[in-house]
Amino acid sequence: MGALTRLLLTVTLIAQTAPAVAGLSVFACEPEWAWLTAELGGDAVDVYAATTGKQDVHFIQARPSLISKLRRADLVVCTGADLEAGWLPVLLRQGGNAAVQPGRPGFLEASRHVDMLEVPASVDRSQGDVHPFGNPHIQLDPRNIGRVAEVLARRLEQLDPSGSEGYRARYAEFSNRWAKAVADWESRATDLAGMAIVTHHRSWVYLIDWLQLDEVASLEPKPGIEPGAGHLADLLADIEGRDVRLIVRSSYQSPRASQWLSRRSHIPAEVLPHTIGSIPDTDDMYSVFHAIIDSLTRARE
Repeated sequence: MGALTRLLLTVTLIAQTAPAVAGLSVFACEPEWAWLTAELGGDAVDVYAATTGKQDVHFIQARPSLISKLRRADLVVCTGADLEAGWLPVLLRQGGNAAVQPGRPGFLEASRHVDMLEVPASVDRSQGDVHPFGNPHIQLDPRNIGRVAEVLARRLEQLDPSGSEGYRARYAEFSNRWAKAVADWESRATDLAGMAIVTHHRSWVYLIDWLQLDEVASLEPKPGIEPGAGHLADLLADIEGRDVRLIVRSSYQSPRASQWLSRRSHIPAEVLPHTIGSIPDTDDMYSVFHAIIDSLTRARE
């Protein structure tokens, strides 16, 4: 056997035994979109989540490691609606990746594919941290997850036509499984309609809209403004005598205000998961919504 023949044989054996390399590199701004991309892409995608469930995604540093990841990405999937306005534009600019700029197939803004809530008629700084394109916390309505999944599956096909059959099959399987899960959650949540809650920040409006909860107050006097003693005292007086069942916050928010109100009102205060990994045992969006429904149901009883 000649040297060239041995070389060709060696290359062939390496190609046959080496692990498959993912076809698409995906940069996801939030854990929910990283998870959804992995669900739809399977082994055909290599997904990187830029943030964790313990972080406030409004305030992320544009670290060199994030720039490097985005520079090599074939697809960027983010919530949009200015949720990542403080850091994503820096990554896009410094990453220098023309394929993933807004308006290109390699950039997917999830919020553009759902019905946005709380879109203001006008915006000024006196209103607090108000998002001009509407409330961006779209992941807390599971119906939005299904809508984004359909768009994301088509985008993966567009960027990787050779994997179209696999993307279609995985989307069909996911869509069926997700629809059954949503129907189950809605069935379990029937008695939650009208249940009164207090929230720390207006990040729960899509959950409230989906389950028809009653958000009677927010701990923040204005979005993004931490509550002071005077506001909390007024809030305590406002909810006195009302059948408020739960005070809700996210894991990255300070517990001080909710604990203060809970001690004086005797209303339970609880951290609900807003995304994957925000509380223990929430490894996917199924477990996120399971945990939310369980907590709200206990508070209702």
